[in-house]
Amino acid sequence: MEPELELENASAPIKTVTSDQVLRAALKLFAEKGYFNTSLPEIKEALEASNANVITQHFKTKQAIVQALRENILDSLSISIDDIRRRNRKASEQLREIVDLMFRLTDEAPEVVQFLLFMNSREFLPEAPALMDTPAFSKIKRIIQNGINEGEIRSIDPLLAYSYFFGIIQQTLGLVLDKTLPKTADSYQSQVWLAAWSSIVKK
Repeated sequence: MEPELELENASAPIKTVTSDQVLRAALKLFAEKGYFNTSLPEIKEALEASNANVITQHFKTKQAIVQALRENILDSLSISIDDIRRRNRKASEQLREIVDLMFRLTDEAPEVVQFLLFMNSREFLPEAPALMDTPAFSKIKRIIQNGINEGEIRSIDPLLAYSYFFGIIQQTLGLVLDKTLPKTADSYQSQVWLAAWSSIVKK
């Protein structure tokens, strides 16, 4: 009996860590420090796990982590855009909801927006498609093209329209994230939407 008790006392509990927890810890560090300034030991430390293999049992390399992160975030965005397109017919309505989503994410999950829009993934994932060529952003380009076809958006090159519209959105979100604009993203959303939509709407 006593040897069993001694063995039980000597066994420290091992914290189980899921792949999602690894991704969340890595995302926070990547957003704060950048990909190249974040190490696997730092991700492990953030997980507060004693198991030496806590990361490698899910991901073999740091690059595998960042690739999974990018795919997960873009897949979620693509699904959200599909939902938005099903709920709304007009390009203006669809773009308004996408802007709502971006601003809400900036306030509620700033590391996601920082990672998605402001980290140059081609530097650490050179084989990955450019952001504009991913399904999520291709759907946004199609919304703009449809708006041009239906006379809601002025007849200009769709990529130029995208650049005018989302340039205003992205610049504002970047200023919120780096605290140059002191309030929450939500505080600026209405006036930024008006400025962005005015840049492409057919007068």
